Amino acid sequence: MKGPSSDSCRDPAGTLRRAARPDASARLAVSLEGAGRGGARPPACSKAPGPPRLASPLRISLGFSLLLPGMALSSDARFQKLLEWHKGHAAGLVLRQLFQGDPERFHKFSLTLNTDHGDILVDYSKNLITEEVMKLLIELAKSRGVESAREKMFTGEKINFTENRAVLHIALRNRSNTPIMVEGKDVVPEVNKVLEKMKNFCQKVRSGDWKGYTGKAITDVVNVGIGGSDLGPLMVTEALKPYSKGGPRVWFVSNIDGTHMAKTLAELNPETTLFIIASKTFTTQETITNAETAKEWFLHAANDPSAVAKHFVALSTNGPKVKDFGIDTQNMFEFWDWVGGRYSLWSAIGLSIALHIGFDNFEKLLAGAHWMDNHFRTTPLEKNVPVLLAMLGIWYINCYGAETHALLPYDQYMHRFAAYFQQGDMESNGKYITKKGTRVDYNTGPIVWGEPGTNGQHAFYQLIHQGTRMIPCDFLIPVQTQNPIRKGLHHKILLANFLAQTEALMKGKTTDEARKELQAAGMSGDALEKLLPHKVFEGNRPTNSIVFTKLNPFILGALIAMYEHKIFVQGVVWDINSYDQWGVELGKQLAKKIEPELETDAPVTSHDSSTNGLINFIKKHKA
Repeated sequence: MKGPSSDSCRDPAGTLRRAARPDASARLAVSLEGAGRGGARPPACSKAPGPPRLASPLRISLGFSLLLPGMALSSDARFQKLLEWHKGHAAGLVLRQLFQGDPERFHKFSLTLNTDHGDILVDYSKNLITEEVMKLLIELAKSRGVESAREKMFTGEKINFTENRAVLHIALRNRSNTPIMVEGKDVVPEVNKVLEKMKNFCQKVRSGDWKGYTGKAITDVVNVGIGGSDLGPLMVTEALKPYSKGGPRVWFVSNIDGTHMAKTLAELNPETTLFIIASKTFTTQETITNAETAKEWFLHAANDPSAVAKHFVALSTNGPKVKDFGIDTQNMFEFWDWVGGRYSLWSAIGLSIALHIGFDNFEKLLAGAHWMDNHFRTTPLEKNVPVLLAMLGIWYINCYGAETHALLPYDQYMHRFAAYFQQGDMESNGKYITKKGTRVDYNTGPIVWGEPGTNGQHAFYQLIHQGTRMIPCDFLIPVQTQNPIRKGLHHKILLANFLAQTEALMKGKTTDEARKELQAAGMSGDALEKLLPHKVFEGNRPTNSIVFTKLNPFILGALIAMYEHKIFVQGVVWDINSYDQWGVELGKQLAKKIEPELETDAPVTSHDSSTNGLINFIKKHKA
């Protein structure tokens, strides 16, 4: 069960050989020579692929004792101490042995959060950690300035410095109404004003008082947006379907691919459909193109431009553009530049959520997030769930070289949860430039992915169990199901699978255990010996188990906020700006140049040979 020593690895033939020291272009993971990978070792000592110019942090002097503002992670003495501990001890961390040697391990490494709407258990005991490791991780969080950065966010400082903006999604769900100041102005009254407007509108639509152009009530709502204007509302409305009684059906159109809009419109009646156009600037190409297509479809039936006001509302701050589109600015719900797109479901962007589940439930969603905000802001780091989850991620990414993180909800209603946090995490922390403008010499945000259980078990869990990569996983499940069909049989099976997977990933299956199983099945001799290696599981795969009483609006709000704050903490540790997204812009800029080139038949030669070839193939074959 124990991995190779920190200075060795195995070649393809299985022989132990010394690993070469990494040069300046090798990844951090290579600089650690595979120590303590929990069995998930690469087959050879060749350099792992990765971005260029990543120097080994181990080469940086350990002489730093103070963290200077904006200091890179690799220069922090406490990070160096963590790396040294990993190099010297991580290969000996075997989860099966750690549990056998400490009956109190679960109690030491788990927390229960008690709320009036259900409890949340966070069990992180199945991680490759000891009390000493956790102490080092918390010391690192303090050294990186997590506490002071947290206070800067909550007090409205412009921590998104590249766009000169505060980061205040926490103000959108501030149920205590405590003043939150931005440039000397309390933003809470403005937030409450928009929430009240949303509440009144929701009541009109859900009660049937809001009529379409033929006098019929609204039965369907189409949210037209992209990115944060789509992913959050889509995820939440799917997760809270059991709470949608009495509300309209909701649809989401985001992709510029005309198929998305065409297939949606084919299901709708223009007399009873309301379109929500979600775009802060009202200039986002995909959203406005889709909105214009929806308006064209609607006017083909209504044949009256004035009817647009009854069937289109805007989530925007650009009143003139909204008015030009034909939407009554009285039906424009505003939000602010301190609301980042991927953190905006708590704002007017959540109008589709409120319409679907009712405003009372929307307020419970906000309340759950506010509860987690208070936990994050006031709880000591040692017992602070977002901080603990964040630092465990740092442990695996920056010490073990983990490149991905799996979110595995065992609840079909949460089937968009991982997709939502793909944007939330990867757009936030997919950065290689520090706050000082220098290139990092360590890895930052992971690839986030996942699917609901048990579907994933029959798709990609094979790689998690017996693949060569370490994949830390979060398993999430409600104790109580919304659909206890067949006297709860389905949910009992689901719970059993949830519990079995985390235990299996932790324990694995030894050679002796596998041999006994095969012998019990009647196998022996050469046949047994040939099959035996394939039946062995090394285990030592790290997981978090997040178990909650029931998936309701409050608990979902708390879970979302928990991961938001985890992302924030990791960005602070990595010394990057988690709240801009310049990587989104480059492709959009180039697309604007390419679009007119697709309108002519003339061959294109202005790009690289690959792009020219692709454009010319498309020109040749388009209808």
